[in-house]
Order: sequence, then structure tokens, then C-alpha cells
Amino acid sequence: MRVVDNLRHINERINEACNRSGRSSDEVTVIAVTKYVSPERAQEAVDAGITCLGENRDAELLRKQEMMKGNPEWHFIGSLQSRKAKAVVNAVSYIHSLDRLSLAKEIEKRAEGTVQCFVQVNTSLEPSKHGMKKEEVIPFIQELSGFEHIVVAGLMTMAPLTDDQDQIRSCFRALRELRDQVQELKQPNAPCTELSMGMSNDFEIAIEEGATYIRIGSSLVGNETGGVQQ
Repeated sequence: MRVVDNLRHINERINEACNRSGRSSDEVTVIAVTKYVSPERAQEAVDAGITCLGENRDAELLRKQEMMKGNPEWHFIGSLQSRKAKAVVNAVSYIHSLDRLSLAKEIEKRAEGTVQCFVQVNTSLEPSKHGMKKEEVIPFIQELSGFEHIVVAGLMTMAPLTDDQDQIRSCFRALRELRDQVQELKQPNAPCTELSMGMSNDFEIAIEEGATYIRIGSSLVGNETGGVQQ
């Protein structure tokens, strides 16, 4: 199916979720997760009006950047190994997976300018997921106060793959409440206005709980290689 048709349907669902929660759809940005599709399919998303693309591997991100037209905004959405930070830090607008001090130090070391970061939080407490525990987040962000190149734009989480909507909602709500606590710190390098949460299977719940960035893969661009998609 054409990306433009998929996007039209997703936008309808975004509008409905926003109406239910008293929000404006202008508050929600779609990141097209293109990690399992070709540059041509990713270009189709940009041509359809998508402004943000998400990748989780440095080599694939750089490959697509060289081939893409339209100057999309690039988001690194996967777990970032410290040794790979050099290739990524200055090639993207946002990193959605800051989850440890060693990575923060590497970003700080490699950054040529300000790097907008999301602190990744494991709100579901699943051992298989990356991210900090909720109680670790505020001390970590306070520790980042001396990092002149890192701005904590917001928090990111992934809900469990389950049909239990209450469990999904609980994870997203916990992130929003934690975001509000971070904002109360009024730390200059941590405005923390954004929430990166919600994927193809749960983005409507995420929007209802305050998501400002949703990461959509299979429902938008498909999944050409058979991998697990967002």
C-alpha cells in the first residue's frame, strides 16, 4: 500500500485520539521508522509529507542520509553503543536512547554542537528492554547539569507487547508523570517538554497519555525484511 494512503489513515487515528484527550494534533509528530525498509520506501514517506525519520543502526542511517532528498530530520531511536556514538552524534537531530552516564560522556566528547536527547526509561520493568528505572532518572538528569552539549528534550519509553490496554496505559502515564517531575527541577539543560512513546500497535493510547512523538514503522512504511517493527 502507498505510504501516502497509510499516512492519511494514521492521521485520522491521531486526530481521533487527540479529540478524545482534548489535545491538538499539532502537538503530535510522527517519526517514520524506516529501519527495515529501503531508501526508496523511506523517500516515499518524505514525499508523502513525513518530516522525521527514525533509524537504529549507524551505518544504515548514514547510508540513507546520503541517498535521501528533502532534508528530513533524523532521529536515532535504537540502543546506542558508546563506541558507535562518534558516527551518530553529529548526524542526527535527536537521540532517543540516552540511558547511562558512559554514553552521556561519549556524546559530550563527540558533539560538535548541542545534542537533543531523550532519556530512555524502562517503565514496564521488562528485563529485555533497555532504559533506566524510574527512580534513577532524576538523579541522572541532575548529573547531566554540567554537560554543556546535552539537552534533555524529553523522556522515551516502550510499552510491553500485550493486549492489556490498562498495562500499556500505565506505562505511558508513568512516563508523563515522571516528565512532569523533571520539569519541576527547572534545570536549564533539561526542559524535558517531549514524550517519545507509542508505536504502530499502541500510539493512540500514547497520544491520550501525552505523547508528542510517536514512532510508526509497519503501519506506515511496512516491513520489507520481516524484522520486528515499531
